[in-house]
Amino acid sequence: MTSWSRLLTRLFPLLLLSTACAPSEEAAQVPDDLGVTSAAITLPPAYSEVLVTRVERPTALAFTPDGRLLITTQPGQLRVFSGGVLLPTPALNLASKLCSNGERGLLGIAVDPVFTITRHVFLYYTFNKFNTCASNIPNVPVNRVSRFTLSDANTVDPASEKILLDNLPSTASNHNGGDLHFGTNGYLYVSVGDGGCQLGDPSRCAGQNTTARRLDVPLGKILRIRKNGEIPPENPWASAPGSRRCANPTGVPPGTGPCQEIFATGLRNPFRFAMRPGTSSFLINDVGQGLWEEINEGVLGADYGWNTREGHCANGSTTDCGPPPSGMANPLFDYKHGTNPSSSPFQGCDSITGGAFAPEGAWAPEDDDAYFFSDYVCGKVFKLTQGSGGAVAVEAFATGLGNSSAVTLRFGPAGTGQSLYYTTYVGGGEVHRISYTGTRNRLPMAALSAFPTQGATPLNVAFNGGASSDPDGDALTYLWNFGDGSPAVQTSSATTSHVYTTSGVFMAALRVRDSNGATSVQAATVRVDAGNTAPTVTITSPAMSLRFRVGQVLVLTGQATDAEDGTLPDNQLTWRAVLHHNEHTHPLMSATSGNNLLLVAPEPEDLDAVMENYVEVLLTARDSWGRTTTVSRDVLPRIVDVALATAPSGLSLDVNGTRFTTPTVIKSWEHYTLNVAAPPQLDEQSVWHVWTSWSDSGARVHGYLTPASHSSLVATFQAVNGWQGDTAP
Repeated sequence: MTSWSRLLTRLFPLLLLSTACAPSEEAAQVPDDLGVTSAAITLPPAYSEVLVTRVERPTALAFTPDGRLLITTQPGQLRVFSGGVLLPTPALNLASKLCSNGERGLLGIAVDPVFTITRHVFLYYTFNKFNTCASNIPNVPVNRVSRFTLSDANTVDPASEKILLDNLPSTASNHNGGDLHFGTNGYLYVSVGDGGCQLGDPSRCAGQNTTARRLDVPLGKILRIRKNGEIPPENPWASAPGSRRCANPTGVPPGTGPCQEIFATGLRNPFRFAMRPGTSSFLINDVGQGLWEEINEGVLGADYGWNTREGHCANGSTTDCGPPPSGMANPLFDYKHGTNPSSSPFQGCDSITGGAFAPEGAWAPEDDDAYFFSDYVCGKVFKLTQGSGGAVAVEAFATGLGNSSAVTLRFGPAGTGQSLYYTTYVGGGEVHRISYTGTRNRLPMAALSAFPTQGATPLNVAFNGGASSDPDGDALTYLWNFGDGSPAVQTSSATTSHVYTTSGVFMAALRVRDSNGATSVQAATVRVDAGNTAPTVTITSPAMSLRFRVGQVLVLTGQATDAEDGTLPDNQLTWRAVLHHNEHTHPLMSATSGNNLLLVAPEPEDLDAVMENYVEVLLTARDSWGRTTTVSRDVLPRIVDVALATAPSGLSLDVNGTRFTTPTVIKSWEHYTLNVAAPPQLDEQSVWHVWTSWSDSGARVHGYLTPASHSSLVATFQAVNGWQGDTAP
């Protein structure tokens, strides 16, 4: 979400910090076991879940009329799942022309309603227009929507691309939106985020970003176009004086008139939305900033209020709530993210992501037309139903999906019925489906671990299937295949062992059978290297003692040795980097091979995240057997104090949208821009005070670049007797 609006995956357990941004020792050598199946999620009794396939960082799903499952990946591949398998060759790979850092990448897909005639699919991706994936510079990457032709042979000719929408700036790498859906009216609807930082003023980010309030730019909006890119005449500003096609592929037209593509406005990061089956009505999941996650009804010409509003409240408030200002719309439903009462199903939830309506007759009668939505951080799927009079009821439906999960939800075919498919970044990337079973016996799920999984022969390996589960609580029988040609073994115990006497790479597998005879669909697997050991990996730069400043270029350097191969060359090293925020992450660098790579140090997500954000770099080495080891290092920012004061003392100052009473000390990162403002205000004696100067000679509202050491910033005010506050004194 990020979404992206809080994104993305981490392959190893999060090291919980006793103090914010506390340094950690370099992670231990972690040999990567391939293909380990996790335990089942928790579902209501009449539902079951299975793994469909593994695919790297899957972002969105769509189905062709003939039942092919199309999967987009953030790094830029369009994958096809057909005939029960993931086809080995991507149908399309856009990696060479897109940016996939941050929350950018190949983000959305839609299938033409008349696909059987046209073979058209529509993709939303971040185009590397200016040969740089940097953020908050004059020429940033842009998001675009293009149409391609998918052949019956599951290939896409890149030359078939027709660009429909273009030049949607990805200002800060996050808040891209990226969902695509067709209505029954034949129009294509597109969600676009606000870019993270303000267009034209990258010092104003998060809650200070007003881009979504502007009608002359297409960011922070739902857009609507025809399949050929033309503008529907019913769009609110299609015929307004001075209106323009702001996302015209031929270039952004001059002027400041409203964008003809806009369907609705005032959204922060509408990462996912969903059409009601058989209609052109939809719900929008808008990822929140500080407090609220919201679901909005898609209404022509609506203004959902961001950045003035968040959820049903004023931006940044849990008390200034109620009816919205004139012309704005409150959400259909919202929930407070983060800390909630222990009884709340939203405890620990932080980022609304996927959404899908259950088609009538697909599941139980009580599921007809219910809206299922997910949260990326807490790993839950919720069920929303609307009763008479529009009353909304919400309950937790599926839990335990894990952090960085349920990126996208989509109902689609499964056998003779329909299942709810979802994508997750857990385990590097997977697609799962949830099915309604009614009173039928449900399939068990196998999970497997082993130790050791590498070493000299003879290698005695202990296997444990104790994390396997049966959703009906039935007793399990364990069916073992050690992958080396030895006879399969069946046990009533969850543990066993096996000695590998021949050198080689073996994939041990476990299936489980319940007491009613149902056997798990997927085998849980663990890779065993007999006669081989994993590489030893070291990160040498950045140093553990480094404290970075925003914008600093970090050099990623490491080395790896292997007992069998010796020193591994640089092309067998792969780097990734993520920005941590509480229990979720945002990608900074996707998997990149080589050594001595450059990474630009980020800024914190916002002022509240100063003591929570930090960077983690991960280095993976691969030996000649394909065995990998990953190590990671936390790289921390230089945190400095900024003392705020006023003369006279006790007045208030605004910093990055938050109001502080002085004197006070706030935390910042070196080289992070603090947007400071000195508003006119009444003191305790009801005397107006207006700003006259700052100690750094800045304007009343200006950006203060945090220095390397502790600093102070003082605003001087003048008392103005009799001023009414409605005009400047």
